[in-house]
Amino acid sequence: MTDLNESTEVEYIMENEEDNASLEWVVEVDEAGERLDKYVTESFADSAVSRTQIQEWIKSGAVLVNGTEAKAKHRLEAGDVITVEVPEPEPAEIIAEPIPLNIVYEDEDVIVINKQRGLVVHPAPGHHSGTVVNALMYHCQDLSGINGSIRPGIVHRIDKDTSGLLMAAKNDAAHASLSAQLKEHTVTRKYIALVHGNLPHDRGTVDAPIGRDSRDRKMFAVTDKNSKHAVTHFSVIERLDDYTVLELQLETGRTHQIRVHMKYIGHPLAGDPMYGRSKTVALNGQALHAAILGFNHPRTNEYLEFEAPIPEDMENVLHSLRQR
Repeated sequence: MTDLNESTEVEYIMENEEDNASLEWVVEVDEAGERLDKYVTESFADSAVSRTQIQEWIKSGAVLVNGTEAKAKHRLEAGDVITVEVPEPEPAEIIAEPIPLNIVYEDEDVIVINKQRGLVVHPAPGHHSGTVVNALMYHCQDLSGINGSIRPGIVHRIDKDTSGLLMAAKNDAAHASLSAQLKEHTVTRKYIALVHGNLPHDRGTVDAPIGRDSRDRKMFAVTDKNSKHAVTHFSVIERLDDYTVLELQLETGRTHQIRVHMKYIGHPLAGDPMYGRSKTVALNGQALHAAILGFNHPRTNEYLEFEAPIPEDMENVLHSLRQR
């Protein structure tokens, strides 16, 4: 890691191994003796997959211990390698629901919305309704099917308690184009965040791979085990007492990427219930907003860029800090 006192720009780097094709974990010493089904259930806790579902996976042979099938009650030993091939989801009927959407842009190929805090992007165990997908199905009905029946149109996601811009595809050709742009890192994704502490540098880069946290598999962490390459660029917008307002630009799009990277450099997001400190701001979730989204239109190739203002609850927090 670069010395934080060297200059006004800093780069945080941790080398990465190659991305793994399947989900795999190594049992730590303090996890020895745990039942296989309990271990795997906790590993999928962020997706709310039930223990009953995990037990079905184990019965079907989708979960292996050291390359061999085992029973749900099997007691694990330190060093055991757990491999999971997640089965394709069962087809599920998505019910169209009249959930209000803040539509920023829409045409025959693409729809861009400004998602409110607290809204889940697509149905998942524990969230079968009340999602962005349910709302999109009611609004436009013609969504791409590349991601299957439970995630029609969804090209990328933002966390439930992160607000801001999200694009969805109305047909498979548009979906393929937008997905390719994401893979090639040509989509502009800029976020505004409030983090704890006063960053001494005006801008910087966090280049550190992200994988499951070995100490708590419900979370993610910077790690060189079973991880994926992740890069986040940041610049300081404003310093407020013991907080800093940042603009962050994603180069990659890993689960919880900004939240994990900010914790890694010692400046977790304010209000983050998972990666942050005790609740210190009046927000139901992390102070993170997807403010700018830009991409080439899948049909015309014209570059489009959209901006969404900071939501009122986050703006109120910033105003309060400025008054101190």
